[in-house]
Amino acid sequence: MKSWIFSTALLAAGLVALPANAHDHDALAKAIDGAHRAPANVARDEARNPQETLEFFGFDQGLTIVEVSPGGGWYTEILAPAVRGHGKLVAAHFPADTTVEYMQRVRAQFLAKLAAAPEIYDEVEVTGYLPGAPGGLAPAGSADLVLTFRNLHGLLRQGNLEAFLADAHAVLKPGGTFGVVQHRAPEGSDPEAGKDSAYLPQAWVIEQVEAAGFELEAMSEINANPRDTADHPGGVWALPPTLRHGDEDREKYTAIGESDRMTLRFVKK
Repeated sequence: MKSWIFSTALLAAGLVALPANAHDHDALAKAIDGAHRAPANVARDEARNPQETLEFFGFDQGLTIVEVSPGGGWYTEILAPAVRGHGKLVAAHFPADTTVEYMQRVRAQFLAKLAAAPEIYDEVEVTGYLPGAPGGLAPAGSADLVLTFRNLHGLLRQGNLEAFLADAHAVLKPGGTFGVVQHRAPEGSDPEAGKDSAYLPQAWVIEQVEAAGFELEAMSEINANPRDTADHPGGVWALPPTLRHGDEDREKYTAIGESDRMTLRFVKK
């Protein structure tokens, strides 16, 4: 009895390894609390609710996960160590041969971040993704979970939303999960306005995703913010953390906080 208690204490302290192939059910919480995370990213946990969001999407350490357009790697900081040694994380970033300076810069920063900490990111598979292009997000039927965080407005603006949804459907295994977090516009809003504001109406998003062959399984208000009226000059970027307008109305936007967001879980039919 005493030896069992002693071993359990050592496991909790991280001083002994789990048996081979055993899953650590605290992996997500440990990754979120990890010292490797950038302080600026940690500061946004309250607004982004990473543990609750990923658990809602059915996170498990052994899954094959595709993270779409990971940007600077906010969620990659959490997902990579959480699945390392058990599952797989595919970071579907901007194409390696892009000629867009912004995309080149963000992809290079992301790759540098991963290279600087191989003990955390050495198993991350980075791909170059262009919606509708041969190869898709990853091999067809290979993923358990596809995640997109606040990307749909950009895909709509680029004219790639339909192609992306088809790619997300193709890469998932039957019964696989598609997790969506997106800035939310009031119902009845014109989706076309979301190209500039980044806010999209939730019912419209559900309609587009279901038209691609998914079924809505659950909705959550984890990332809701009722203070956000979603009608700011300059769109969502008026709010933190961007604060596009500088000192103009800064207190008002800071008091609102980050955007109101829909959190939707779909399943591949």
